[in-house]
Amino acid sequence: MKPKKTEKADLEQKRGFFFQIGLVVSMAAVLLAFEWRSYDRNVMDLGDLKLEDIPEEMIPITKQEEKPPPPPPPAPVEIQIVEDDVEIENEAEIEETEITQETAVEVIEVAEEVVDEPEIFTIVEDMPEFPGGGESALLRYLSKNIKYPPLARENNIQGIVYVTFEIDRSGKVKDAKILRGIGGGCDEEALRVVSNMPQWKPGRQRGKPVRVQYNLPVRFTLK
Repeated sequence: MKPKKTEKADLEQKRGFFFQIGLVVSMAAVLLAFEWRSYDRNVMDLGDLKLEDIPEEMIPITKQEEKPPPPPPPAPVEIQIVEDDVEIENEAEIEETEITQETAVEVIEVAEEVVDEPEIFTIVEDMPEFPGGGESALLRYLSKNIKYPPLARENNIQGIVYVTFEIDRSGKVKDAKILRGIGGGCDEEALRVVSNMPQWKPGRQRGKPVRVQYNLPVRFTLK
């Protein structure tokens, strides 16, 4: 039996050719797969320029303030030269007066300034003085009139009692007080002797007798 197809229609003869074409296509597909690259979309968009629609700022129209024109310069002052012979109205007249014995002089009395002085002084120009000889007479009076208190003698109490008192304008001793005492009856004895002092010669300030505050130490000593 004879084959029906012709030799040209027989595909077995072209198998090698088709095999080579398939091999070339497969090699091209493999190479394309290796060379294929993908890029990040964000990186690709870096070159894109985005223009935002910014609203246009409206600038108000300002008008330049119109300044008023400067005032006109003052009119020039005319200076009129007056001759010596011309009489000037409203001229001030100066009357010449001489001081004579008949001229009355008004005397203004100025009141003497009164200086407020303290009622009691501690230091004055003329200090008070004990009668009969001053300080030496005062020491004799104290040694003669002071009696040592028995309580202070029994307890061997010794020391100085400080007494303060006032000598008024007439020289009398007033308001005797203890500034610092030692106890044992010595304070009371010092007050008794000071309060019974005779009248002093008063202190004077500017020639007038004044009140003076006087401080006196009274010593108590056992022999």
